Amino acid sequence: MPKNKNNILVRILVFVVLINTPNPCYAESRYGLVSFYHEPQLTSSGERFRPLDMTCAHRYLPFGTIIVVQRGKHEAECRVNDRGPGVRGRILDVSLGVARKLGMTNSGVVSAVISY
Repeated sequence: MPKNKNNILVRILVFVVLINTPNPCYAESRYGLVSFYHEPQLTSSGERFRPLDMTCAHRYLPFGTIIVVQRGKHEAECRVNDRGPGVRGRILDVSLGVARKLGMTNSGVVSAVISY
């Protein structure tokens, strides 16, 4: 194969690798309904549920993932330690501690942006 064809193949390969490599600085964001729960229970991760801890329940993110929840001027950071929410249409269940920081204890369900 001539040298030019090899050079073109290498450039194409590098381009494909760069396009398919995730950017570590990129954070996934979702907008949707967030609710809070506070009944004593054992979480899916095996931890005892502590309402005032900064924890949350997400359907598929790995346990230990840190999520930032933003609601208007309020922001809270929480750790995934449970599975949920159990209600269709919601993207996250948060503990009472997170709900207080977001100012959502009166309404129970709010629209918010989550980033992870």
